[in-house]
Amino acid sequence: MIKKLIESKALDLVRDFLDCIGEDSNREGLRETPYRVVKSWGELFSGYGVDPVSIMKTFKEGTCNEMVALQNIEFYSTCEHHILPFFGYISIGYIPNGKVLGVSKLVRLVEVFSRRLQIQERMTTQIADLLMKGINPLGVIVVCKAKHLCMIARGVQKRNPIMITSAVRGVFYNDNSAREEFLKLIEQEKIML
Repeated sequence: MIKKLIESKALDLVRDFLDCIGEDSNREGLRETPYRVVKSWGELFSGYGVDPVSIMKTFKEGTCNEMVALQNIEFYSTCEHHILPFFGYISIGYIPNGKVLGVSKLVRLVEVFSRRLQIQERMTTQIADLLMKGINPLGVIVVCKAKHLCMIARGVQKRNPIMITSAVRGVFYNDNSAREEFLKLIEQEKIML
């Protein structure tokens, strides 16, 4: 019953939005739009329904004392300031301390945090902080590169700027050689945003 009420309210919000911008929400091409939009919200904001701590499955077997890095994790998120998309790639590195995290779990962490209303700076630090807390590594580094539709389609209207944020914890913060090793590894990526 509550779910139906929430869905009904969401459908009304989308209809009101369409009318607000000068459209006719009853027009043939828009009649089904509220349903499609509300359905898309389930996917775009699915990060709210997942506790990121539940993803932190670790293994002691196969652990190492060397850097583990995963680069070019593609993500899509929604800027909380303009409710417009930002998208790009995240690279994560960590040095284990007796246990490793399943590699797909790094991707899932990115998905959980990116599938919420976000700002890039906070998302980057949330990933690093949860990894530090969840697996207690010697260090974590997260680098995020993204384009923001709020800069492309409105405001300054520039399509080429790429925002880069990083979060550096533990040995990556204290040891320049560890940080440089990671940055050199991801510098080799040739991904075009």
